[in-house]
Amino acid sequence: MKLLRVGPVGSERPALLDQDGTLRDLSGLVTDVDGALLADDAVLSRVREAAGSGELPVLDPEGLRIGAPLGRIGKVVGIGLNYFGHAAEVGAEPPAEPILFLKAPDTVGGPDDTVLIPRGSVKTDWEAELGVVIGATARYLASAEEGLAHVAGYALVNDVSEREFQIERGGTWDKGKNCETFTPVGPWLVTADEVADPQALAVKLWVNGELRQDGDTADQIFPVGEVVRYVSQFMTLYPGDLIVTGTPAGVAMGQPEPKPYLRAGDVVELEIEGLGRQRQEFKGA
Repeated sequence: MKLLRVGPVGSERPALLDQDGTLRDLSGLVTDVDGALLADDAVLSRVREAAGSGELPVLDPEGLRIGAPLGRIGKVVGIGLNYFGHAAEVGAEPPAEPILFLKAPDTVGGPDDTVLIPRGSVKTDWEAELGVVIGATARYLASAEEGLAHVAGYALVNDVSEREFQIERGGTWDKGKNCETFTPVGPWLVTADEVADPQALAVKLWVNGELRQDGDTADQIFPVGEVVRYVSQFMTLYPGDLIVTGTPAGVAMGQPEPKPYLRAGDVVELEIEGLGRQRQEFKGA
């Protein structure tokens, strides 16, 4: 299923995109697309039945904002340098273990919402990423297979980053990862049963119409199942938590000088095979 949330910021309602591409209202069945829904197999089954029957009310998409497809996110866990190509372009050795950082849930926005370049920023960068949504509580998982079994679904994410804040201003990466609007997610949460192989997805990103990232999740150093297993050794993952699994080569930081960091007025578009497309206009904060 393709689950999503539509409506004004803070007032989104649950919806579903059916097999014919028709947008349908889920608010008569569930209160939100969140961890509680994703952990409840019985309710998910009812949603699937309703979607198949065609009984869900149709929504007119004209002028309707698409929000982040996941509400009430507990935490957002980022994975750094998780593609061989990206590590190479920034001159880093592939890490021996996954690099973890956290993004605040209040940085999450819709796929087409405006992204704000922080005041004083000169190195705002893009990162098209595969987002992994947890569907069952994960503690000390023993294998990558167990990791995959705890995944509820997948979503497209732009892990926007400010490289000067991240690398040159002391401390951890958090300064460059947690600026407001820095985590567009969506348009859909695609349930795991519709993604045959999360390590075989094309990832693309354009800036002002120019293709900048053209990668594939097959290039990930640590695949999805292993990432979930690994993270579960250090923190408990709960239904509705989001893991952002790294970006392929092609970010601004990896380009020759002068590096093409984002400026107000730039437009970024990105997509992952089967997970939809985003478009953001960047403006000054």
